[in-house]
Order: sequence, then C-alpha cells, then structure tokens
Amino acid sequence: MKIVTSVKELEACVERERLNKKVIGLVPTMGALHAGHASLVERCTQENDITIVSVFVNPTQFNDKNDLKNYPRTLDADCALLEQLGVDYVFAPSVKEVYPEPDTRVFSYPPIDTVMEGERRPGHFNGVCQIVSKLFYMTKPDTAYFGEKDFQQVAVIRAMVKDLGLPIKLVPCPIVREESGLAMSSRNTLLTVEEKQIALNISRCLFESVDFAKAHSVLDTRNKVVEELNAISGLDVEYFHIVNGITLQEVSSWDEADEIVGCITVFCGVRPVRLIDNIRYK
Repeated sequence: MKIVTSVKELEACVERERLNKKVIGLVPTMGALHAGHASLVERCTQENDITIVSVFVNPTQFNDKNDLKNYPRTLDADCALLEQLGVDYVFAPSVKEVYPEPDTRVFSYPPIDTVMEGERRPGHFNGVCQIVSKLFYMTKPDTAYFGEKDFQQVAVIRAMVKDLGLPIKLVPCPIVREESGLAMSSRNTLLTVEEKQIALNISRCLFESVDFAKAHSVLDTRNKVVEELNAISGLDVEYFHIVNGITLQEVSSWDEADEIVGCITVFCGVRPVRLIDNIRYK
C-alpha cells in the first residue's frame, strides 16, 4: 500500500495504472474509519483492480468551526486498517495541497440540496461537491463508493456527476450498524458510554416506526418518532422528514412515491453530538 500526500504524485500513480489498463475504484472518506467504511473498501477491492481511499477532513463542507475542529482524526490507525483491507493507494493530503487557492465554484441542485441538511447547513453540499469533484478529477475512477447513511449526500453527488458529465458509476452501499442497531459513524467516537446507550433509541424508534407505518399515516408516523425521541433525556430531534427517495421532497401519503425514506438528525448528549440516520419505508 502506498500513502500519497501530493496531487501531482497521485495523478502520476493513476496515469501509470491507466496505462496498464487497470480498473480504478475510489472510496472518499474523512478518516476516523470504522466498519462502515471497511465495508465500502471491501466492496471496492472486490470489484476493481485498483482501490484508492482518500482520507481528508474537508473544511469547505463544515459550516461550524467547532465541528471541524472536533472532528476525529486518526490517520495512523486508518492507514493500518486500510493496509489490512488490501488498499493500493491512500491519498492523505494537507488542506493546502487540495486547496492551494480558495475554491470559488458553486454547485446548486435544487430541490435535492435545499432541504434537510441543505436547509440547516448552508454551504455544506457545495463543499461536498467541491471536494468530491476534485477527487474525481484527480483519480479518474471508474467507480466510486458511498455509504447510504448519508442518503442526501449520495443524491447530491449523483446530480453533480450527471451535471458535470463524468463517466463514473456511483455505488451506494447499505448502512452498516453496530450490533445494537446504532448506525456506524465517525462521530460515535465523540459519545460517552452513557450517551452511546441513549443514542441507541434513534435506530430503535426508526425500526419500530416501519411496523407502525403499516397502519398509520405519514404524519402520525413522523410525530410518533419525534415525540418518542424528544421525550428521552439527552436526545433532541433536529428534524425527521419522510421523503420521496428520488426527489427528497416530503410526502404526505404512503402511495405518493415508489421509494420512501425517513431521514433523521438528532443531537445527543451534553456537547452535543449531531447524529444522522435513515430508514426505508418502501
């Protein structure tokens, strides 16, 4: 496994692999890797000749400076895991290497990027598109892998790929959960043992709501989840939207779309830690 820190070296590596007619897969990450990331990497190594994993905490997608400052960084442990998983290249650049000058590009894909996270984190998805497009241009992958825990992010990146006309296949991969049901996230490392126990209620309520929804309206299902979670000390629901899985617009009835997903964001603990999750209703 080769650890690359410069764009120039990365592009040279990619060009060499391309000359050898290798199929290239990319897994973009912000590090602090866990089993969810590992599942993406394992699938990438199975389906491609060459696997590139980026480890970069991208400042342009953070609209909260404290969130950026506190985001976990564990590069040595990340590289040890990636080597075990059979990764060929780890791209771990500095901020200056990725952004030698400010990126002034603007990406806009309403209504997909203007609801939920887009509404509450101004500039977040623009930053996501800036870094992901840069990684796509640098690595020229045939395939790129993303976790469905960030359901809206996948939808935005899909729109960006179409907009830019990039010949890249996006592969959304299912949420990986801890045995308890908690969706795996790098932010889970910021939770205390007690807070982690409290956070388990998020996935529990979502799972239970699937059965509840079979005999109740969209509104009743939404209210049940929000009220139940807000009644638990240490949890505060920022939003829970039940949306069309393609347009990400809220639905009012279960027969309104072929794909319906419940997307939730909950603040957990004293700090607090912002956790996201989602569940499919159909």
